[in-house]
Amino acid sequence: MIKRMAILLLSAAAISFVPGCNYEQLVQQSDYDYGSRKSGDPKMIGPKAYGNVTGSSYHHDNAFFEYSSTLSNKVSSLNGIASAIVMLTDKNAYAAILLDWTAVGTTGSGGTEEQDNTGSNAGVFNADTGSPYADGRLLASPYNSYYTVNDHNNLSHELKQTIASLIREYLPSVQEVHISANMEFNNYFAQFAKEAWGGRSLTPWIDKFNEVVQYQFDGGTVMPKRITVPGQNTPTEWQTRR
Repeated sequence: MIKRMAILLLSAAAISFVPGCNYEQLVQQSDYDYGSRKSGDPKMIGPKAYGNVTGSSYHHDNAFFEYSSTLSNKVSSLNGIASAIVMLTDKNAYAAILLDWTAVGTTGSGGTEEQDNTGSNAGVFNADTGSPYADGRLLASPYNSYYTVNDHNNLSHELKQTIASLIREYLPSVQEVHISANMEFNNYFAQFAKEAWGGRSLTPWIDKFNEVVQYQFDGGTVMPKRITVPGQNTPTEWQTRR
């Protein structure tokens, strides 16, 4: 994170020495700024690229899904994003992202900082209990973690448009692109990705995947079980199905 901030400062310094450049305009048009909403910003040009753009009632009834390392890396490389896991289905792309505050305007007025990272100053993981232990199954947690946003509607339009446009540039045939920084959504996607990294088929998880994305993006009535219960070492669905 410190390295990325240094790059941001060096880039800003370099821009300021380019003759005739409007520094404010260049930053607004870059992926360092997702909140200015200025006219002429390329991130605001063109039709909406994310969300339910097809109008279909069955847009989350996916037949299969797979992990895309290429698109995960491409989205992760954007400023403001610490981590990205992109899954592709027979029709859609889904991105689980974590924020790192190396860009401004990534969240709207409803976005809040959900993580308490003060424990790192005291050499502990959990600032409330003083525990030094983290749960290795979690990609995102309330403590010492990159940042999550509970409701995907509170992510910046420009941020989601930038991610969706990048994905569509690589995969023009995709019907819809859905993006969330929700904590539990990230943890589910991390577990799906681990299955893929381990060379295991994702086919047994398609119903769970559809349940997760329908609940997250389409007001699904079935709430996915939490992967872990904070502070408890109770078995999870992932453990019991092994």
